[in-house]
Formats: sequence, structure tokens, C-alpha cells
Amino acid sequence: MDVRLPAAWKELLAREFDKPYFGDLTDFVRSEYTAAARHAAAPETVAYAPPIYPAARNVFRAFEKCALDELKVVVIGQDPYHGPGQANGLCFSVDDGVVPPPSLRNIFKEIAADIGTPQTLRNGNLDRWAEQGVLLLNSSLSVREGQANSHSDKGWQVFTDAVVEAINKNKQGVVYMLWGAFAQKKGAAIDTERNLVLKAAHPSPLSAHNGFFGCRHFSRANEYLESTGKTPIIW
Repeated sequence: MDVRLPAAWKELLAREFDKPYFGDLTDFVRSEYTAAARHAAAPETVAYAPPIYPAARNVFRAFEKCALDELKVVVIGQDPYHGPGQANGLCFSVDDGVVPPPSLRNIFKEIAADIGTPQTLRNGNLDRWAEQGVLLLNSSLSVREGQANSHSDKGWQVFTDAVVEAINKNKQGVVYMLWGAFAQKKGAAIDTERNLVLKAAHPSPLSAHNGFFGCRHFSRANEYLESTGKTPIIW
């Protein structure tokens, strides 16, 4: 299977690409993008197919922006944003010029309260985090417009479970930020003796006041990184 990933990530995950589920997943995702493109090109003559997010070139962008050798922090999300113009391949992130969605605004509020750094709400592009070693990993790497979890049972969950397992097995001294029950379940097997596992409520407006605000994950992550001789993240 020819998967376009940076060499280190590709080597770490090599076993997954030859498994039957990954071939089925690849076929499904390609068919979804193809159907959407055909409809977009000729909407009057081709059956409707919803847009797929993120753009196909950004499906594996979380790995492209975060070098495995520099990995310090893993943030686990769920689905890519399924509204137009939002998903960019990094969980919780949007491109420059896109208004940050509510969960991301709450993340910025917690950072400001935690470490005292004013956070602009104008720039929700988290490339700056990824380039410092933060893997912003959605559990599903693609989704249909307006249909949450529409690709989650097609193999992505198996793949991203394998990603978390491989990191846990091969890296130590990593900070895992698990926000909400879904992420916490996905990270249940992480070795807490060799890594720092931080758990809190999801930053969604529906739950942020139930334990996300005040969690101090960003300062705690940096304190841990510094204690292990690593450079802290500029959040």
C-alpha cells in the first residue's frame, strides 16, 4: 500500500498498511472523495455526493506537520470538523482566517487562564503546535460534510488505535491530553509510568465547565517536559 507519510511515521506504522482493513479503508475513502469531486464538477448530471473533509491532500497532515523524532505531546480528537472550510487535518485546528470553532475558543481561554499568555481568537491554525512536536490526531481522518462519525466505522478507528499503540510502545516521556470520554477510552492502555496522561472534560461548550476549564493541562505538560529535559511547548 503506497501511503504518503513521512518516512519515520511510515516505518513505525508499516504493519498496518498491509492489513486487509486498511486496503478496504483506502478503497472506501478514495471512492468518497471521487464521488464528491464528480458531483461538484457536474452537479446537474451526477448524483449528489457530499463533500469530504479535510481536503484529500490533508488526510495525513497531522503526521506531516509533527516529526516523529520531535514528538512530545499527543492530543486526541474525534472527527474532523464537518462544516465547510474548517477541517485542515489537525484536530481542533482551522486554517488562517477561519473563525475558531467553540471548542477551540475554549482551549484558548484555558491556555490564557493557565499560563497567562493572551490568546488571539483570530488565528486558530495550530500548525505552530504541531511543528513543536504536538501530534494533533483525530480518531477518524475523514468525514462527510454535515455527518459526524460518517467514516468512523470504516477502519479509521482501527488505524488510529494502532497509532496510539505504536507511540506508546516505542516512545516514552510523551504527554497525552485526553479530553472527554471518547479520547480517554482510546488512550486507556497508555503506560502511565513512562508517560504523562492528562484527563479532563471535552472543551466543547456542552462540557467545558465540567472539568476542562481549570484543568491546567498546558502548564502541567510543560512542567513535565522540562523535568525530562525537553523544551516546553509555546502554546
